[in-house]
Amino acid sequence: MTDTALGTVAEPDGAPRLLNLDILRGIAILGILFMNINDMGASMNASFGDFRHIGWGAADQVAWWVREVVASGTARGMLEMLFGAGMVILTERLVDDERRWAALKRYYWRNAVLFAFGLIHIFILLWPGDILHSYAIAALVIFPMRNLRPRLLVAFGLAMSLLQLAGGGMGYVDTGQSIAAYQAAQVAQAAGRLLTDEQKAAVKLRAERTARLANSAKQVATEDAQRSGTAGQWVRWQWHQEMAIQGKGIEVFIIWEAASLMLIGAALFKLGVLQGSLSARWYAAATVTAYLFGFAIRIALAAESVGTGVFPHLTQALYEPGRIAMTLGHIFLVNWMLASGTGARVLAPFRAVGQTALSVYIAQTVIALWVLYPPWGLALYGRSGWAMLMLTAVAINIALAVAANWWVKRYRMAPVEWAWRSLVAGRRLPFRRGAAFEAPEAVAIG
Repeated sequence: MTDTALGTVAEPDGAPRLLNLDILRGIAILGILFMNINDMGASMNASFGDFRHIGWGAADQVAWWVREVVASGTARGMLEMLFGAGMVILTERLVDDERRWAALKRYYWRNAVLFAFGLIHIFILLWPGDILHSYAIAALVIFPMRNLRPRLLVAFGLAMSLLQLAGGGMGYVDTGQSIAAYQAAQVAQAAGRLLTDEQKAAVKLRAERTARLANSAKQVATEDAQRSGTAGQWVRWQWHQEMAIQGKGIEVFIIWEAASLMLIGAALFKLGVLQGSLSARWYAAATVTAYLFGFAIRIALAAESVGTGVFPHLTQALYEPGRIAMTLGHIFLVNWMLASGTGARVLAPFRAVGQTALSVYIAQTVIALWVLYPPWGLALYGRSGWAMLMLTAVAINIALAVAANWWVKRYRMAPVEWAWRSLVAGRRLPFRRGAAFEAPEAVAIG
């Protein structure tokens, strides 16, 4: 399938849109909710700690396994790659018009506005898991690399991503040695022998780990209490979560991860991979290859996560290779499906979601954090396990997909996109279909 098989459209601000990229974006933005809803409707601390706290009945276990193996991290991976593609589309068009300075100013201003929207999402709409501000920063970081050849973009992106492999591998070895030393220390203590320095260090590490686990459990209990209390407690806790993320330096890793896949996405767009320019046979082979690698890693890591006891974990080392493989598998599968008329018809509803992705993303937050789970809404926080949370995400996404398809038939842009593009363009853009508009001097890609 070629990149023109689905056609292109232009936004009211002149931005070109490749509709098959919109389909990928639509699938990705709906997939984001499956990653977020457990943090919205249950403990965020439990999601990254004792995930069984959220619910661990038979249905919950099935839901968690499917989410962990098939979906975890892949929706944001697709969005990160599409951000990289958007950078190429925007800057190549402007550079071709010999407006390099205009491209620089427009691109940075576009992401500055997106960053501001992210802050509103965090502090006004109360979602500490916002990705907009992080992606805006990452997009600015990689901008100077936009003109590199695809081979170099892939090399830099993979090098950044796979640094976790080395660090995680060292952690695996260190943990194994620590466990062996701790077991030896227990034998020595039982025999009344003095401990070696290595054994003393292992005992200390075990005590620290036990303290961290206890503190994690305390954090989960505190979060449950705060988010099940008054409206004021809910708001303060959401802000507290954001400050905790910043205080622990997690933001740096989020930006690093996003930047790495943006570079890979830019390369894949230049090679024609993202927009479906290669043959159906190529996408079929690529899908199978990516999934074989991705599923093998993800199943092993999920099984490791549900294990009990203290033992070395490969999660930190292999999570990112597995995530990239599964993300690519999803992208290849979509383009493979789009190579046939049946597949294109099945995926067609996602086009509208991709065209309204920013508004859909914000709507997910409004529904979850302002209607379903807060104390001033239905107050359903903590009442759903993994299975019910995933079913709720399905229901919300179906409603939003229907709304998106209804909207694009009547309006040129969704509300949040309209506000963003109008601010970037420096003028009020037409909103309804049928309204005339003038082609701007510079364009942007959504």
